[in-house]
Amino acid sequence: MGNCISSVASANIHDEIVKIQDTYENAIFIDSSSCKTPTGSVCSQQGQKGLNQDSAILQQGFGMDDGVLCGVFDGHGMNGQVASRLVRSWLPGLLLSQKKVISSFNLDSNKNDSVEEWSKACIGAYKVMDKELKLQENLDCSCSGTTSVTVIKQGEDLVIANLGDSRAVLGTSSDNGDMMAVQLTTDLKPSVPEEAERITKSNGRVFALENEAHVTRVWLPDQNFPGLAMTRAFGDFDLKDYGVIAIPQISHHHLNNNDKFVVLASDGVWDVLSNKEVVSIVSLATRETAAKAVVDAAVTSWKRKFPMSKMDDICFLHVLPEKMSTRSNEEKKYQVF
Repeated sequence: MGNCISSVASANIHDEIVKIQDTYENAIFIDSSSCKTPTGSVCSQQGQKGLNQDSAILQQGFGMDDGVLCGVFDGHGMNGQVASRLVRSWLPGLLLSQKKVISSFNLDSNKNDSVEEWSKACIGAYKVMDKELKLQENLDCSCSGTTSVTVIKQGEDLVIANLGDSRAVLGTSSDNGDMMAVQLTTDLKPSVPEEAERITKSNGRVFALENEAHVTRVWLPDQNFPGLAMTRAFGDFDLKDYGVIAIPQISHHHLNNNDKFVVLASDGVWDVLSNKEVVSIVSLATRETAAKAVVDAAVTSWKRKFPMSKMDDICFLHVLPEKMSTRSNEEKKYQVF
């Protein structure tokens, strides 16, 4: 069973987070801003492989009144559903605390410095989050973990942090008014040459099994295990000595008036729908129904394209940038590992 949320009001962000940690909702919306209109929608649909291991968060009022945090987390392994929910619950607070510490050492910071501070905060928070997962006494993440793709919107700037194969895509219009899809992240899989090189240099192995030649995986040096289909993730500690890392790929995008919305989704969406198809669906939907419309389309596409396969969990999040700029788009990678 899936859950879709477009708006949840909260007068106190701390109380809301505490309340959420006591629930089993996969897709949550937190509003700690003065804005009464939800900035987007979020939806999660359980697949056919067991528990729903996908989680998502859309938080208004993050970092500043018109700031937004959105994130999608795709768990995997025996304890993937726990890992994705813990990251979803703890990462926002870690991002804010890291940003506060970094800003305290940069008292003369300006707008441009803020983007780089958030970029550094993402890297620091992701490292701390991974360590926190490892310290959980009752949670075995040796072969379990979660991907993470987060977008922090501060005014007209987006800071994107990507860990794994969930994806962020921008819906923008061309000069003649046609909608276009601009992928903001790279799917960090073992098939990416730079990622595979890091794994093999660390004595990990990268190859695809004969019965699934289309899926390249990461394996331990001396045994065909565990076969991770991504090269960066929270958890998966058995592979952390062999090139799998929890350091996100960071990029920056400056919004302009052509930019209409940002979407994030787990690979359960991207396995069956193209970037262009997703952007088309969202552009025709309302603010409140966009996430559910994409999830419904993905479910239908799974049944049509892979009728004999078990459908993956599906998680989709859509946010509308509220503050635009008339300047041209510019994208800059601050730190790529």
